[in-house]
Amino acid sequence: MAQPVHIDPTKMGEGRAIAVLTSGGDAQGMNAAVRATVRVGLYTGAKVYFVHEGYQGLVDGGDNIRPATWESVSMMLQLGGTVIGSARCQDFRTKEGRTKAACNLVKLGITNLCVIGGDGSLTGANQFRTEWKELLADLVKGGKITANEAKNSSYLNIVGMVGSIDNDFCGTDMTIGTDSALHRIIEIVDAITTTAQSHQRTFILEVMGRHCG
Repeated sequence: MAQPVHIDPTKMGEGRAIAVLTSGGDAQGMNAAVRATVRVGLYTGAKVYFVHEGYQGLVDGGDNIRPATWESVSMMLQLGGTVIGSARCQDFRTKEGRTKAACNLVKLGITNLCVIGGDGSLTGANQFRTEWKELLADLVKGGKITANEAKNSSYLNIVGMVGSIDNDFCGTDMTIGTDSALHRIIEIVDAITTTAQSHQRTFILEVMGRHCG
């Protein structure tokens, strides 16, 4: 009987590079997801990069894409929102913008992308993955990258984590941020109830939730 092959988990990511970004509306729990991605990536021996300001940072490149360290994600768990920033990005909606983003990733040798965001963010990530080979071909044709660089980055692996207080994404029971949003709503309703009773009035409280407003 063949003996099982032992794989050292601390060497599984050697030679690989991972970028993590948060996009769209911010949600509590995003920082915990970023921290987990960075530390697991580093544990496996991979290089990990922060992409600041969401897809806009991916398009602009430069200082927006920086190496992440074990220490750089310390003291993040208790913070709300996202410490690496988020921004609306019209540029990424265009093929020219996605081509720039692809060039920035190829130049850094990044072939793994972790996107933490909602419906629009993950839809954009899927489109980026679908077009990847076409974008590489355009970059080689335009002389922006070499044929060897394109070959080394021939595949783009994407992991999507649903960060949304709307809880409107199929395939997941609870999205990142939903539990905290519901907790805040319950706190506010409890606080308003006593005032409504005191003044004998009816209060209408509207909460955000995609198409459920």
